[in-house]
Amino acid sequence: MHNTKLIISYDGTDFYGWQRQKEFRTVQQELEEVLLKLSGGTVIRCHASGRTDTGVHAEGQVVHFHSELKLKPDKLQLALNSLLPDDIAILSVEEVPDAFDASRSAKRKMYRYVIFDHRVPDVFVRRYAWHYPQHRLDEKLMQQGAEALLGTHDFRCFETEWPNRKTSVRTITHLEVRRVDRFLWIDVEANGFLYNMVRSITGTLMNVGRGYWPASQVKEILEAGQRTMAGPTAPPQGLFLMRVTY
Repeated sequence: MHNTKLIISYDGTDFYGWQRQKEFRTVQQELEEVLLKLSGGTVIRCHASGRTDTGVHAEGQVVHFHSELKLKPDKLQLALNSLLPDDIAILSVEEVPDAFDASRSAKRKMYRYVIFDHRVPDVFVRRYAWHYPQHRLDEKLMQQGAEALLGTHDFRCFETEWPNRKTSVRTITHLEVRRVDRFLWIDVEANGFLYNMVRSITGTLMNVGRGYWPASQVKEILEAGQRTMAGPTAPPQGLFLMRVTY
């Protein structure tokens, strides 16, 4: 048995998230079914760095699995990409020490949320951004509000199902709001994330960017620790898992 690490990307639009479901199409299911073929009928279980939800995309999801596959990494990458559907791509394959775990070994993850704030819809980006047509958002005010979230805090106000973990304390090491052409990118990197945390932060910062709240209110929301005080949960199609750091 050897341990294999994959870096994969996928368009989450037509998936019911990463985790295998009985009645729905998922990324884990598609990947494991292809590995079943390559192994000649031996079940291989894949473990991801974290579960992405329905409609959420990944540019740099990390997966590991233990197997007795004889294919070398480059040949395995070719085989996987030839058999997987066209909304999943294997970016790299490597053999790693047996102790490597895609989830437990992770130190940080970085997510990007994409907002399209143009008054006219774009049919070609509707699956990959949250369209805000009312007016151009103020990214500078959004960045000012985001500064309050840097560091170690209890982020329960940005968790949509609380309490569902032992602790809601996390450390955000990087949070940047920037404009790229017709889009706003909100990049958030942390040592871990709560359920819908990035999407809730996005909805809160959008309320700042559209002038509904002052930037200082983000700190007040964080300190209050109440989900009802924060902004809405942004829709899934604008969220991307960009990278995992080990």
